[in-house]
Amino acid sequence: MSLFDVYPLFDVTLEKAKGIHVYDDNNQQYLDLYGGHAVISIGHGHPNYINALKGQMDKIGFYSNSVQNPVQERLAKDLIELSSCKDYQLFMCNSGAEANENALKLASFHTGKKKVVAFKNGFHGRTSAAVAVTDNPKIIAPINAQQDVELVELGDTKGLENILKQGDVCAVIIEFIQGVGGLDQGTAAFFEATDTLCKTYGACLIADEVQAGFGRSGQFFAFQNYKVTPEIISMAKGMGNGFPVGGVLIHPNIKASYGLLGTTFGGNHLACAATLAVIETLKEEKLMHHALQMETYFRNQAQNLKGLKAIKGRGLMLGLEFDFPIATLRKRLIFEHHIFTGSAKNPNVIRILPPLNIQKTHIEQLVNALQTLL
Repeated sequence: MSLFDVYPLFDVTLEKAKGIHVYDDNNQQYLDLYGGHAVISIGHGHPNYINALKGQMDKIGFYSNSVQNPVQERLAKDLIELSSCKDYQLFMCNSGAEANENALKLASFHTGKKKVVAFKNGFHGRTSAAVAVTDNPKIIAPINAQQDVELVELGDTKGLENILKQGDVCAVIIEFIQGVGGLDQGTAAFFEATDTLCKTYGACLIADEVQAGFGRSGQFFAFQNYKVTPEIISMAKGMGNGFPVGGVLIHPNIKASYGLLGTTFGGNHLACAATLAVIETLKEEKLMHHALQMETYFRNQAQNLKGLKAIKGRGLMLGLEFDFPIATLRKRLIFEHHIFTGSAKNPNVIRILPPLNIQKTHIEQLVNALQTLL
């Protein structure tokens, strides 16, 4: 049986990984500055991560959410403590798309409404409602287009209010740092006005922290750089350092009831063990503070690159925007300098999403390679 051909693949076969490096079947070392879509948060094969999963495997790997799960309860406690999201409740799932799907569904249940406002250049996943609020018509199938969605320009406060005041919006979903779109950010004034408008007109503010969350922005969540209080927070990617896991944090104003949400695999023992290892390492190694330090160093080192228009993003969710398309440059980084980076919807942006324990020498290696190629 052949594989369903939906991924354009680089001619690289990875066989092992350690820290910030991955190795192919010829034992060639590559610097991993992409982390498999911002997933590798504490580094490949981190001892805390390996030991947590091995230890949990010796006990129990999976059972459904029909029984008590102390590992999940411990995770909820530690997560709320580290994130400072006091009194929020946790619902576990398996991916970022599933987190956003549940967030949107929850907002609709809570408000009794169905329209969603999202933002141009945003990406929220590929499942039914999540893909409908994503600004990419190519991946929205006819069956997804039944969702009632309006897209607004990031920063258009007036346009947002004109929609909200109609009174039929259940949720406004927003990335506080756009990921796939190319690392664009709104202003503090816009984000804070959006929060106020949601509360004025009875819509839930959903903070999509799938890519920016778990310390990548330099704070636990990117929205914490602003004076906003989301009703719902979605998260995934760096949450499990490679183990498939997602989650939703839910404001205490939204009440739970039996059967409201559900999942077979979400919150299983192994997923919780992986996430607890990430939380432990974020605290032990002070990785959020480190992310901000590395951002400053990155900006200083990269600012004079030839053809560079802007350094975008925050923390270790960064983008280099050039005045030309970067597809060829990105391939040359892989095959000539053995460095993995990411692309974006903006064809001129290279995305930099490394493990949060990246060091200055790794940044210098990238900048030196770019200087040579440019």
